[in-house]
Amino acid sequence: MKITKRQKTWADLDTAKTYSFADAIDALRPFTSKKFDETLEIAVRLSIDVTKADQNIRGMLSLPNGTGKKVRVAVFTNDKADEAEKAGADVIGGEDLIEKVAAGQIDFDRVIATPDMMPKMSKVARVLGPKGLMPNPKLGTVTNDVAAAVKNAKAGQIEYRAEKNGIIHAGIGKMSFSTEKLVENANALIEQLKKVKPASTKGQYILGIAVATTQGPGLQIDAK
Repeated sequence: MKITKRQKTWADLDTAKTYSFADAIDALRPFTSKKFDETLEIAVRLSIDVTKADQNIRGMLSLPNGTGKKVRVAVFTNDKADEAEKAGADVIGGEDLIEKVAAGQIDFDRVIATPDMMPKMSKVARVLGPKGLMPNPKLGTVTNDVAAAVKNAKAGQIEYRAEKNGIIHAGIGKMSFSTEKLVENANALIEQLKKVKPASTKGQYILGIAVATTQGPGLQIDAK
């Protein structure tokens, strides 16, 4: 694969070193794109076996400083439409919205549904599921309190979910954020992962942490 001019500049970056969050973020700044505001991505490798139900980590977290990303929220409901609209939902509907999604119309990033809609949502489970958009009671996206759910999604709530190799990936803010705010977001995710550590996990829990920008190199973080 051809190395781009930008990638050649990475040679000035010590990718073999382990950094603190703050030092890693500051080291990555000179290599960010000038054309758009890149996201700081984090990858956390955990000593878990996701084939075991109690170790299949998944949840939602409101980052202290948000993500900097504009999130389009869809609410599937019949009787909470007014609440959803006042809370700032971008797409609202009932059976009519289900039909649009079934036809391939997906112009939203997060889905919230009231409990009464869930039996009907099965029609679009194969469409929303692979995209990680299917509402889930455990994630707070199936609820009668649609106003709170919409506000949380808009405020920078992220979903964290362990992949089959035990790694959790998440975008934790824009590089236009101050280093302090990005560090706060990173630490918030790490602390949340510690809180949901499965009781059956033995030995060292967090095996590795790395951060990278959207189009930039990755740096290892001192997991201790």
